[in-house]
Formats: sequence, structure tokens, C-alpha cells
Amino acid sequence: MNKLLVEGIGTFFLVLVIGLTAMAPGAGATAPLAIGAVLAAMVYAGGPISGGHYNPAVTLAVWLRGACKAADVPGYVAVQVLGASAAALVVGVCKPGSAVAAMQPEVLPALTAELALTFALAYVVLHVATSKQAAGNSYFGLAIGGTVMAGAYAVGNISGGVFNPAVAVGLTLMGLSSLGNLWLYLLANCAGGALAALAFRLTARD
Repeated sequence: MNKLLVEGIGTFFLVLVIGLTAMAPGAGATAPLAIGAVLAAMVYAGGPISGGHYNPAVTLAVWLRGACKAADVPGYVAVQVLGASAAALVVGVCKPGSAVAAMQPEVLPALTAELALTFALAYVVLHVATSKQAAGNSYFGLAIGGTVMAGAYAVGNISGGVFNPAVAVGLTLMGLSSLGNLWLYLLANCAGGALAALAFRLTARD
């Protein structure tokens, strides 16, 4: 139960910061800094307990890599989505009446961007947080948060820089992304996580 609670809390604060910095009046060009920072902080806080996934695509990658029990996967994904949904409600309370415009990304560029950067995120997580070669390192949270920050700057104007199916659900509930785009994120993010697990198995020695 403690693992599920940690996953829900971490995902909640990740999506809360995303919503508050993205929804007008937002943080503008500095939003990725806040998002990367809160993710790093939550990974440091919850990593020793649950692994600090906060992302169904990361949970998928960690499971395929063999560092997460199959029985834990449904619970992790459920609380991640619940945490994201709760955050969307809180953003609505904090910013009532805020002007909201749903993203309208082009499908192929967005799919490509989301797959590539979700791959990068999951690949980094697997190497810095699950590999015996990197065990006990003190930089895992910064590496993970930094990857999300870099990805948001790199492809935020192409796909929204989501890299996380739970975040996609939260953005949909906030009206920042349309329901019709949800499949795009689910497909690209999960495919990126699965490919990262494959790449890890081909490149890591443990």
C-alpha cells in the first residue's frame, strides 16, 4: 500500500505543476524548469519506496526490464491515473475561469516526438535507477528530471511534451488536450517505454 500511495502522490504533484505552469496565467518558457524540478524532487522522495515511476510508460519499461513485479503493474498504473486526475481537479480550483485551448498537434510529428522522448526518459530511468552498475548513485533524480525538462523544451511545441500516459489523462481533463488526441499519447508513450526496455536489455550487463 505504501508503494501505491507514493506513486499517487508523486504523479499528483507532477501533473499539478504541469497544469499550473501551462494554464494561463502560466510560467511561459520557464515551465519545463519547474516540471523537471518537481519530478526530480518526487523521484528522490519516492524512489526508495516505490521506484518513483509516476508514469505508466516507465512502469511498463521497468516491468519489461524485470525490475517490477507483474502483480504491481495494474495498481501502479491505476494510482498514477488517479493522481493525475486529482491534480487536474485541483488545477481547476486554483485557476477557475482560466482561458484554455486544447493542443492540436500534427499526428505524425507528435507521434514521433513522443515516442522518441518517452524512449529517452524510460531508457534513462532504467540505467540510473534499476541498473546494478549505477546502484547507490546520488544523481538519479536529476538525470530523470533533466531528461523531462530537456524533452519539454525540445518537442513541447510539436507534441506538448507529455511523455506520460497519466499526464495525458490529466491534460485531457484540464482541457489542455482534446480527448481525440489521447490515443496518440497512449500509443507513443507505451511504445517508447517498451523500446527502452528492449534497448536496456541489449546494452546493459545486468
